[in-house]
Amino acid sequence: MKIELRGVSLAPRLGARIEKRLGRELGRIHTSPVTALVTFADDNGPKGGRATRCALTVRVPRRPTIRVEDVAETAWLAFDRSFAGLRRRLAAYREWRLERTRYPKKYFAAKRLLTAGLAAKEEAEKP
Repeated sequence: MKIELRGVSLAPRLGARIEKRLGRELGRIHTSPVTALVTFADDNGPKGGRATRCALTVRVPRRPTIRVEDVAETAWLAFDRSFAGLRRRLAAYREWRLERTRYPKKYFAAKRLLTAGLAAKEEAEKP
């Protein structure tokens, strides 16, 4: 898993927090290689106000890119808000993946039915 940070200069504690939280959340996907790009931008420049934008981009193999962004007063708040959105999107991805793999394919199901039918037939033939 690769996590890349870009943009406005970050406090070392914020960078460590980002890597820890993203690493834990992306580790639950069970697919590799997963890459994450965290980008911070100053929207308003020196004017002040709601100025820090945090964009999270996650690339999972053979799936569309997941991108979430939010704007807040500080980089910490912007990351927390965008991370909450990313968690919801990743939860939906994990649920989709579970539903997709839960049901057997038709050939597997047919083989299972045939072997179950043969086993029942053999038991019926026993005296």
